[in-house]
Amino acid sequence: MSAVRAHHYSVPESDLEEFLARRSSLIATVRKTHPGLTSALLVRLEDGTYSDTWRWESAGQLTAALAAIGTFPEAPLTMSLTKDGTAQSGEIVDER
Repeated sequence: MSAVRAHHYSVPESDLEEFLARRSSLIATVRKTHPGLTSALLVRLEDGTYSDTWRWESAGQLTAALAAIGTFPEAPLTMSLTKDGTAQSGEIVDER
């Protein structure tokens, strides 16, 4: 069963371009060692915050990547440009 990790945060407009570049680099690095990452969707919400959902082939692959997050130097560099961040993981139970 597919799994997701959903993040919610804000990014100052002045940092958005740099954030997008760092996020892209982070995604590429994660995919090199954890190919179970099938998609990463960033959505700007009505209130100006962002929803960032990463989809994994399985919960096990998501868990393995989270356990390795400290090995990705791009992670703290990327997230340093965000504020008020939250994250939750879950399994997809229905998709149409």
